[in-house]
Amino acid sequence: MSDRFITLFDTTLRDGTQGEGISLSVADKLRIAHKLDALGVHYIEGGWPGSNAKDIEFFTAARAHTWQHARITAFGSTCRKGQRAHDDHNLRSLVSCGAQVATIFGKSWDFHVHTALQTTNEENIRMIFDSIAYLRSQGLEVIYDAEHFFDGYMHNAAYAKATIDAAMRAGAQWIVLCDTNGGTLPHDVADIVRSVHATTPFLGIHAHNDCECGVANSLAAVQAGARHVQGTFNGVGERCGNANLVSLIPNLQLKLGYTCISSEQLASLTSTARAIGEIANMTLPINQPYVGNAAFAHKGGIHVSAVLRHPKTYEHIDPRLVGNEQRVLVSELAGMSNLVFKAQQMGLPFDFSNEKSKQLIQSIKDLEHKGYQFEGADASLELLIRETFGLPTPVFDIDRFKLILDKSGTNTVLSEAILHITVNGEARYTVAEGNGPINALDHALRKALLPIYPHISDIHLIDYKVRVISEQEATAS
Repeated sequence: MSDRFITLFDTTLRDGTQGEGISLSVADKLRIAHKLDALGVHYIEGGWPGSNAKDIEFFTAARAHTWQHARITAFGSTCRKGQRAHDDHNLRSLVSCGAQVATIFGKSWDFHVHTALQTTNEENIRMIFDSIAYLRSQGLEVIYDAEHFFDGYMHNAAYAKATIDAAMRAGAQWIVLCDTNGGTLPHDVADIVRSVHATTPFLGIHAHNDCECGVANSLAAVQAGARHVQGTFNGVGERCGNANLVSLIPNLQLKLGYTCISSEQLASLTSTARAIGEIANMTLPINQPYVGNAAFAHKGGIHVSAVLRHPKTYEHIDPRLVGNEQRVLVSELAGMSNLVFKAQQMGLPFDFSNEKSKQLIQSIKDLEHKGYQFEGADASLELLIRETFGLPTPVFDIDRFKLILDKSGTNTVLSEAILHITVNGEARYTVAEGNGPINALDHALRKALLPIYPHISDIHLIDYKVRVISEQEATAS
């Protein structure tokens, strides 16, 4: 294996589900696992089979699936104090669940040994060695997560090192140093990994994000010698989350020159991140690096003018490398370049020298000042451009409408829309009911337009937002 190759370990399905608001069914976990497998992730941690029925069901189902790149991994802990590994229910569950790889954690910090486990340093080392040796004797690949390693090393380096020495002697293939509390800073991570790497060649990093250094700490560990990186997709996880693989993968591959996955797989990073977010029912931050909707979006007129001359002026990579795309936004900050870009994108003519171009920019600024937004309203912007330049637009004209809300005795609110509309010179009058005034108006409009424009039946509202434009005016706003 090349020294520039990094193995990727995803724990979205285990550590990620410990994040607040994240709950995945077995079907969800299988869908996410297949997304990760297609991306080229090397290890997918499916859960803790010794702890709950859902994870046992996942591993049972996973055995019936074909995995192209990933090794399905089960998670657990070392055996209990005073108990032999082969008698430990948790470890026996790892063997029987059918996973190819077992990842177990043990204590590296003597404070945890005494306080959490309430045992001796020697017994803790025995538990680590015995557990790994048992799993190896059952034919499993073993990854050892040295929990709280960085805190333990800074408190008692000799003991922290002794725990991972025991794991190596027992046959663990990877020793993963965990910043479990997420409080270590990159310079300390680099120093400690570099020191440990001198005697422990197969090192990994598992970083949490409590200081927002999860990605930085993982990169520092790799540069200090780690070749195995653990994290979650979209950074989900307990408390402030785990190191975000969505940022780590392109940083390792595009910035530092390591190899994790193929360039073709990297080009599916954005779609993978968004699909996993959708399955997990989470809204991704629009400014998420590399894959966010705003990661390559340009709003300021000066920026857009430069980007249109050459993307490198304000883009650190070609967005297509990670499957994203360049976007230009139109707002009160827009200049002529923004409108030229959007008009070209819409296939509309746009003349710099035309006085109406300046009028259009001023109209947008005035409308935005009143509370309108055009960033996510390309259709409204297109209509505004067409209207300004006298381009043919009207496919119908709404002459007038009336909305009636009637509350019946059964506490049901009935919404009714009465619509007068002109389509191709023909006046039409429709009435429709709906679940609220907007729904009623939509039904009335469709009733008038569908006979002439039947493709409207394929157009549906999928999202919207309501803004309070002037909070000082309360409901009058």
